[in-house]
Order: sequence, then C-alpha cells, then structure tokens
Amino acid sequence: MQALPLRLQPGQDLRDTLEDTLRQIGASAAFVVQGIGSLSVAQIRFAGIEQATELRADLEILTLAGSIAPDGAHLHMSVSDAEGKVLGGHVARGCIVRTTAEILIALLPDHAFSRAIDPHTGFMELFIREQPRSA
Repeated sequence: MQALPLRLQPGQDLRDTLEDTLRQIGASAAFVVQGIGSLSVAQIRFAGIEQATELRADLEILTLAGSIAPDGAHLHMSVSDAEGKVLGGHVARGCIVRTTAEILIALLPDHAFSRAIDPHTGFMELFIREQPRSA
C-alpha cells in the first residue's frame, strides 16, 4: 500500500478530481482513507433515494471515505453547516471545494478495481482482483 496525500483547491469538484487523479497516475485500485475540508456546494445522495440533494452553504467536510476504481468512485461523506447540523450520504458529482480539501488516499498496486452490475444487488458494485506487480 502506498499513501497519496492530496490537497484540493477552491472551485475543484471533489469527486471528479479524485477520479481524475487516479487515472492520471495510472493506479487501478485505491481507497480514500479520510478527508476533511470545506465545500460551498455539496451534492449528496441519501439512502434509498436515486437523485442527489444539493446543499449550498459554507459546509465543513467531517468525514470522507470510499473506493476509487478507474471506472468510477464510490464515496461517502458527512458535512456540517454553520449551525452544526450534520448530513451525510453518497458523494455525487458537483461537490465544490470552498477553501480546501485535505485527503489521504491509499493506493493498492497489487489490486485492480472495477465496477459492474452485481446480479445480487442490481447495482454497480466493486469487483476486486489481485494484480501482481510487474518486475
């Protein structure tokens, strides 16, 4: 496992940037271990709901975790607003960094992740395979 710390800049899309970073470095499997920072817009899909809910406010990222494959990410986060109200769920595209996002990614060079429909759940799920390192 290799650690990859990142700092995202104001205006960047959280999910797009994480997915793009994985593609740019040529990694085939990674987990977001944790993330903190702030957002001006959050797009969060709550459990059992198909569409994301847009939150526009000064938001603090309290937690951020999930998996990243070359064909997409599965991320969850919790955010709080100025009153301390906390909401969380699935991270959709359109989460815009307000001041910073500090994220620790664990790269897994011995594995390859992909997403495909799982016949048991009916959803795009993570498939994991071992990938020996080239000598």
